[in-house]
Amino acid sequence: MMSKIVRTQANFLYPFILIFGFYVVAHGHITPGGGFQGGAVIATGVALVAVAYGYDTIKKWIKKTHLTAAEGIGLLCFIITAFIGLSTSFFYNFLANSGLIFGNRVPYGINPGYLNTAGTLPIMNLAVGIEVLGGLSVIIMYMMAYGREVKQ
Repeated sequence: MMSKIVRTQANFLYPFILIFGFYVVAHGHITPGGGFQGGAVIATGVALVAVAYGYDTIKKWIKKTHLTAAEGIGLLCFIITAFIGLSTSFFYNFLANSGLIFGNRVPYGINPGYLNTAGTLPIMNLAVGIEVLGGLSVIIMYMMAYGREVKQ
């Protein structure tokens, strides 16, 4: 466990890291970034808190089964979204230009930054973000557990 100063700074920075990670996930179809990058940013926030509080404390807060469940749910959502468009083709963007959520007509020229013009891409970005968050966080937890065993 780190000092009180490190824990206080980790508590302060963690919400901002989460917000930035979800921002990267949500804007992945119109800016550089996406589900993988945003999930990695959010997992970095988990790593920050894990290092600040130590393995024993973080193991009580975050269960590995919850993280692996998040990884599985993200993968399942991604695959289901890919299969829904199978009536036309695999990964068919069935929401694009449909008028439904994330399906407004795309304006001609440069996209001015509208989030609702990508069809299924935001759904897939969110699924990948959840999957990467779960996977990288599990890796961090296992590395901390192994480091604790080696240290003793």
